[in-house]
Amino acid sequence: MKEEKKPFLDFNLLKRIIRLADPYKLVFYSCIFMSVVLAILSIGTPLIIIYTLDHYITHFDLRKLQQAAALLVAILVVSSLLRYFFNYITAWLGQSIVKDMRVRVYSHLIHSRLKYFDTNAIGTSTTRTINDIEAINDTFSEGLISILADILTIITVVTAMFYINWKVAVASLTVLPVLLWFTRWFQEGVKKSFQEERTQIGRLNAFLQERITGMRIIQIFAVEEKEKRKFEEINTQLRDANIRGIWYYSLFFPAVEVCSAIAIGCMVWMASNQLLSGAAFNENPLDIKGVGIIPGFLLLINMLFRPLRFIADKVNVIQRGIVAAERVFKLLDKDETIPNKGTIVPSQINGKIAFENVSFAYNDADYVLKNISFELKAGKTLAIVGATGSGKTSTISILGRFYDIQEGSIKVDDVDIRDYELSALRSKMSVVLQDVFLFAGSVFENITLRNENISREQVIHAAKLVGAHDFINRLPGGYDYMVMERGATLSMGQRQLISFVRALVFNPSILILDEATSSIDSESEELIQNAIETLVKGRTSIVIAHRLSTIRHAHKIMVLDKSELKEFGTHEELLAMNGYYKKLYDMQFMKKKMVA
Repeated sequence: MKEEKKPFLDFNLLKRIIRLADPYKLVFYSCIFMSVVLAILSIGTPLIIIYTLDHYITHFDLRKLQQAAALLVAILVVSSLLRYFFNYITAWLGQSIVKDMRVRVYSHLIHSRLKYFDTNAIGTSTTRTINDIEAINDTFSEGLISILADILTIITVVTAMFYINWKVAVASLTVLPVLLWFTRWFQEGVKKSFQEERTQIGRLNAFLQERITGMRIIQIFAVEEKEKRKFEEINTQLRDANIRGIWYYSLFFPAVEVCSAIAIGCMVWMASNQLLSGAAFNENPLDIKGVGIIPGFLLLINMLFRPLRFIADKVNVIQRGIVAAERVFKLLDKDETIPNKGTIVPSQINGKIAFENVSFAYNDADYVLKNISFELKAGKTLAIVGATGSGKTSTISILGRFYDIQEGSIKVDDVDIRDYELSALRSKMSVVLQDVFLFAGSVFENITLRNENISREQVIHAAKLVGAHDFINRLPGGYDYMVMERGATLSMGQRQLISFVRALVFNPSILILDEATSSIDSESEELIQNAIETLVKGRTSIVIAHRLSTIRHAHKIMVLDKSELKEFGTHEELLAMNGYYKKLYDMQFMKKKMVA
């Protein structure tokens, strides 16, 4: 099937880009007004020079010559001031739209379901938020309004040329068809190179983000040279895309200069013929005698070819903006948010949890949970055990509605979680994950997440309960110690302790621990277990752990295997069943005995 050719300019997208300026209509229309005034003023200089040469200098009229010079200076001053405001305001308009768009895209991203981040590279989202939106800014500050000003200038200059002498004007414009062909060729070529460039930038951003994040793995397995070669390959492809664009520029601008020189030559030839043949231009409304025709048209031709030289590039700026806007709008138009139609905002949740015939798949096809049903009373602790990939983490992910289930229902306090307002539901839960993430900032900020309702005293109290207070105090600056990105300057155990304090300080009704003690040493684990036994009182808790010794006191234990619930009961009840849990327990007991 033949690929459908896209239009030279997608005017529907262009209209949508222009609508981004709706909050700044006054500024937008002011820029358009200034572009009209600048276009009119632009022809003032050559007209005054022509008239001055033919009427004042040839007649030695010094007084009127001084008046003409003063008028010329006034026009130049007004034009310069107006040009300053025009450039400043168009840049301000573009940056204001960029600010709004980046906030809009970031807001869309932070409210997107986790499924979006499972299937899209972080570098791609970064490119959309920074590079692509910057291209939209260029559309306003260097594209749309500037090209409008250039078009108006071209119209006024051509009108002035025909107004002065139509024969010389026609001679000057004989190369225009050739120039238009060159312009079209340039635009098509640069557009293709730009599209390839944007693709390669997206690849490079995604590659860099992923490799920098996983630098520890790269160095552990000594694959630096391999990754370097892969980076060189992508970087070379980006360079080649840029060079292809530069090649078009290197041909186009000399071609414009040649056309400009030919136009000047044709103009001089026609004007000289008329002057030498004795034509006095008597039909001219300005009563121009002829002496100023050549310098005047020389100025007009330069004024005509200056915008023609850059108008093609500005059209490409608009095309770049359209390509970038298409990517951004595609992101914004795709609804990746968890439906939040719930209206219940409880002041308190007791914490009763019930799963009723719950089935869940990340891709709507391959189910990782199948027909799961259980009930956990408020204030009780549920432990979930099972092999890797059995669905343990998926169970807690759907409880907080980070993903929505395909079948069944999940209830908290006998209310379907979809009936709760989403943020109200999640605010009653705290989660400690196995893969701890800390932001660049102080320890205090990482614990409170900049929640102004949480005091330093509350943080210290929670840290003491967890057993993290002593090690935090030993850090330079204590709770004000600046944590590097992802907590790189702290040990895994320290990061998990801080994450545990972060979960507890929000005083949740439901506490979720996903392998929270997997990377803690025995001393720290014992410290946390003592804190957990105190903190889970009166609070519903769900604990996922490989070490069965850490969950034997849970009120209920759920055993998952191959996405299905196999066993459910207390530690003693499950051992008596002599099933899957008993095998896991005996296996870990034997390993512990062998290590001892």
